[in-house]
Formats: sequence, C-alpha cells, structure tokens
Amino acid sequence: MSRLSAAVPPWLAHALRAQRGPVPWSAVVRGALAAGPLLLVAVLSGRTSVGVVAALGAMLAGINDRPGSRRAAVRRLGVPALAGAGGLLVGSYAGQHVGAVTLTLLLTVLGLLAGAVSAVGPVASGAGTQLLVAAAIGAGMPLPEPGWQRALFFVGGAGWLLVLRLALPTPGAIAGDYRFDGERDAVGGVYDAVAALLEAVGGSDAPGRRVALTAALDHAQDALGGPRLRPYASSAAERRLHAQYAAALPLAEAATALAWAGEALPARAVEGPRRLAVAVRTSTHTGPLPAPARSAPALRALDDALLHAADTFDRGGDDSALHTRRRTATSLARTVLGSAGREYGLRVALCFGAGVAVAQALHHARWYGSHAHWYWLPATAVFLVKPDLGPLASRVICRAAGTVLGAVLFAGFAALLPRPAGLVALVALCGALIPVATRHFAAQTAVVTVLVLSLVMVGGEPGASWSRIGETLLACAIVLLVGHLPALGQRGGGVRARLTHAAEAAHVYLAHVLDDGTTDDRAGRWTLRREAYRALAEARASIDLAAAELPALARHAEGTDEVAATLERLVDTTTACAVQLDDNGRLTPEHTERITALLDELAEGRERAGLVVKEGQALPVPLAG
Repeated sequence: MSRLSAAVPPWLAHALRAQRGPVPWSAVVRGALAAGPLLLVAVLSGRTSVGVVAALGAMLAGINDRPGSRRAAVRRLGVPALAGAGGLLVGSYAGQHVGAVTLTLLLTVLGLLAGAVSAVGPVASGAGTQLLVAAAIGAGMPLPEPGWQRALFFVGGAGWLLVLRLALPTPGAIAGDYRFDGERDAVGGVYDAVAALLEAVGGSDAPGRRVALTAALDHAQDALGGPRLRPYASSAAERRLHAQYAAALPLAEAATALAWAGEALPARAVEGPRRLAVAVRTSTHTGPLPAPARSAPALRALDDALLHAADTFDRGGDDSALHTRRRTATSLARTVLGSAGREYGLRVALCFGAGVAVAQALHHARWYGSHAHWYWLPATAVFLVKPDLGPLASRVICRAAGTVLGAVLFAGFAALLPRPAGLVALVALCGALIPVATRHFAAQTAVVTVLVLSLVMVGGEPGASWSRIGETLLACAIVLLVGHLPALGQRGGGVRARLTHAAEAAHVYLAHVLDDGTTDDRAGRWTLRREAYRALAEARASIDLAAAELPALARHAEGTDEVAATLERLVDTTTACAVQLDDNGRLTPEHTERITALLDELAEGRERAGLVVKEGQALPVPLAG
C-alpha cells in the first residue's frame, strides 16, 4: 500500500487507504442487538413504521459508536441523537405543511446553522450531520405517525444503543470495575506511549512517538471527561484513574524534554512506564520501579515523576483534575461565527439546499415513479460535504462505489430472502457490520445502503435500489461543483483557523513558562501544555486532510504544514524549558537560542502562509538565563 500511495495522487491514495486494528467485538455485539431487534419487535407488534424510525436512530448512533469510555459515549451518542430528533421533528412538520420552495429555503437555512456549529468539534459535527439527515428523512419519508412521535421513537432507538453501551461489559475486561474499562485502557495507553517515546529518544522515530503520545493523552482526557451529575469523580475507582492520569503528565513532560535533547537512554528508563501501564490495566500495584540516572535535568524530572507515580499508584492520590479548561459560550460563538464556521456553514447550506431543490424537482416531476421517498439525495449530500470523512474527491469516489456495491448486494438479498423475516435479519447483520465498516468510507456506505434499503422495503417501498444509485451520483456532482466554487469565504479557512488557534495556544504556553514561572503552578502549566498539543494535533489533522484534496483545493493550504512543524518544535522546546527551569531556575543559552530562532522562523512562515498575527499576540522572546 505504501508503494501504491507513492505512485498515485494523494486524493486517490486516500480513497484506497483503510484504517487497521483489532475487530471491536463489543461494538459488533451492540450493533447486532440494536436496529435489528427493534425492528423485529415493531413488526411483531404491527407497528412497522415505528420500528423503521427507531432502527434509523439506532443506525445513526451506531456510526458514532467508537472506542472509548462509557462516560464519553453519553455525549458522543446522545448529543447527535437529540439533534437528529430535532431535525426529524422540523422536517416532518415542514414536509407536511409547506410547499417545495419554502421547504427548500427552510432546510437550506438549517444547513447553514448545522454547518457552522459543526466547526466546534467532532461531537458538534456529528450533531449537525444527524440534524440534517433526520430533517431530510422527516420531510421526505411518508410515515403515518405525527412528527413528535417520530422524534420520540428516533431518540428511543438511539437511546437503546446507548443503554447497551453503558450496560454491557467489554469482552476481556476482567480487572476492576468493568464500567471503567475504557478509562483504564486509555490511561494505560498514555503510559505505553511514554515508554515508546523514551525508547525512541535519539532516533528517527522520536517525532512520530511524540505525536502518538499527544494522541494518547487526548484520548485519555476524552475518556475520563464527559457529562456527570457531580462536578468531580464520585467513586473510588474513578478517582484512582483520574489520579493515575494526572501522574502521567509529568512523565510525559520529562519524556518530551528528553526527546528534545535527543540523547539515547538506557533500556531501564523504559521499564518504569511500562510497568505502570500494566498496573493501570490490571488494577494492581506497581511494585519497585527501576530508577533512571539523574545526570541531566530531564532525567531527574523523569525520576521524580516515576517516584510520584509509584506513590500515587500504591497509596492513591487526590489529583482528580483532567487539566482542561471548559470552553466558554463566548469562545464557542467565536468558533461558530469565525472563518471556519462561516465557510463550512455556507458550503453545507449550498450542498444541502441544492440537494433538496433537485430532489423536490425530480419528485414533483415524477422521476421517482409512484413513491414519495426523495430524502436520499440531500442526505447523501450531507455525508459527502463532511470533511471528517476524508478529502472531497475521496469522499465522492467512496460514496459512489459504496452505493453501487450496496445497491447490487441488496438487490441480490431482496430476491433471495423471505419478507419480512429475512430483511429484519439483514438489518441486524448490517448493524453488526457498521463498527467494522467505519474503517473505510466506501465500506461504511455499502453497509448503510443495504441497511436503509432493507428498512425502506420493510416499510412498504419496493425496488428502491437502482434509483438510489442515480440519486447518489447526482449528490456527488452537486458536492463536487459546490466544493470547487471559487468564492465560498476564505478558501482553506478551516485549516487557517485551527492553525491560528494552535499558534495562540503555543503563545499562552510559552508566555506562562517564561514569564510566570513553572514551579508555583505546575497544574496550570500542564493544562496549557495539553491545550497547545491538542490544538496542534487538530491543526495537523486538518492540514493533512487539505493536502490530500485535488490540486485546485490543496493549493489554498500551501505553507501551513511548515508553520505547523515550526509550532510543534516550539512547543517541544517550551516543554524542555519548563523542565530546565524546574531543575535550576535558569535557561541555558541553547534553550534561549533555539526559542529565538523558532520564533523568527514562525513569523516568516506565518507571513508566507497568509496567517495574520493579531495585535498583542507577538510571541515573547526569552531573555538568556
């Protein structure tokens, strides 16, 4: 695959690339127990249409059912489900009571709102997607129930999957309280990532291992965070996990400083974090840990962090903070109304609105024949416009291929399976396959196509397979056209907004280390470091995605990868400075010279990439110690 990726353009290589990893068997079991059984109960009770709506809610929730903790799943599954119920409610009543022109305008405005809100983050993006997809389904799928009942059963279907997520133990989770198996695995992953970075110090793999450590810390923060009735961890097991996560932060800081120094470490330096990872996952004591040498500031910091972690694991700790700052309403509004929110909102509104308009025109022209299900085209446009699913060209290729494959497979199944029992079993099978199919957009599209066509046929509409292919191709054409329009705000606005946010976070972190001291407020420093690295990871992901677009789009993000690389080196150097100041209160000439050079390089790179530095945001130049 690596040779193939080097031989083909990035936009095509992305379409051929699939994620790898073990099969998420717990999610497979939940998928099998969600949409299919709900539909079966509804069919047996004579309320088939109710089962179709509930199964749709469970299916869309299943797409968001990713690895992580149960607490995080409440937000990741619940918020999009509530947004979907709202969209279904609006779409149902609008489809029944307003004309085609008014409906198109209403859904276009809804697309503008959902797209702008999606810029806030992954959960908001999932909520915006479900809002629009459910609105299209509510307006375009004729069902006997009133809108409020449809919304209620939609939430019920998603809620059933969430109940399964909260109640069913993860296979193989035998240590400690199974309710926190996702948290244990996430915190253990942080210690594993620290060990991997220490092992790579002085080698070419160190930068990649540092990026992996950032991802592990982000995942652990997300796993331990989430909605709660009390402001703090309420059980002993949860408080212990929070303290173990907090104990990993100084280890991560010391490991980053050692990677910055670039001098290879003895093998025993890696053993301590690895034993801590095992202790987290098995809920056992660490036992004696091998102490590293204390010949350099970063090594002394590593030794002190290991001693602190060992004490936390053996005696427990009271540090339950996740070292994150809650986003204020002002910052959220700034994100929604900023360049990223405006650009994406406008793009979603045009794609979704054009999809609704074309679907309405075809529907009233009887292109669909006798049935009235016109929602597929705008719903497909919503998925296609989502950058979360890959570059634009890749999304279009995968969606078209997946729809054709799914329609062909469904046609074969529909000809062979008994109705409705065979179709209900097919829905259950597809629900089980969704967690595996999410590794590639084409595979996910194929599975979802089979599942939705099964639901539609159970609901009474025959032979929708081939019309779905035509609607999908029309949606692909719409999104390709809108995606390349030259005047949708500042092109590359999402990339630049994330990169600007990363630069601001780096500025705050560096200013804290250089101006405010380090020993008096380490918790505040760790919070700022986490924000800086998380913002950098989000910016880097956005840049990599933009680089895989077609050349006409990729050129708008040129130069941003160089700025991101400079910012990463700057934040790493800032971390090394913090460790040095902790040790003796003075920076070495190497530290000050490196920061000064990086600040100059950053200023030049931001100017070349067209990133504007706001007044008062010039990064401080350190004074030599």
